[in-house]
Amino acid sequence: MPRTDEAEHWFNAVYEAVQEIPLGSVTTYGHIARLLGYPRRARQVGICLKHLPSNRTNRSSAVNGAGDDNENSAQEDENDEQGEIYHHFHDDNVPWQRVVNSRGTISHRGPGSASRQAVALRHEGVAVEQDAMGDFYVDMTRYGWFPARLPSEEGESESESDSDDQEEGV
Repeated sequence: MPRTDEAEHWFNAVYEAVQEIPLGSVTTYGHIARLLGYPRRARQVGICLKHLPSNRTNRSSAVNGAGDDNENSAQEDENDEQGEIYHHFHDDNVPWQRVVNSRGTISHRGPGSASRQAVALRHEGVAVEQDAMGDFYVDMTRYGWFPARLPSEEGESESESDSDDQEEGV
């Protein structure tokens, strides 16, 4: 089902924010929502990650040598005809595993999803424990990533002030 422009913008913003979480760190759905200026949209962040496409439909694109935007557009058309769709954001370039719930617990999204996320985090060097109920959790004091702003926004504000200084002749 196609998304509205507003929904597509939100999904992309979530995926871009998640891409900024450093290797070996985790954050929460709520913190991603806060960083994007919508502190009450933690569940929507989870929905975006739940619907993050798999890269398996892109693998044929990589093999076929999709390159610049024009080539990607042609590849998208070709993939559509084959029942495949090229996704700019997918599970290989968005580290979905680095987002957990507010308690540091890995949310269950389906059969085996929590254990798959635990394995992915362990592969990145994050210690994932299992409680008496079988839930996986991460020590947020050790691995938590909670910046006040996204690193990409930090660079934007610096470059904006640099351009302001240049305009003023400083």
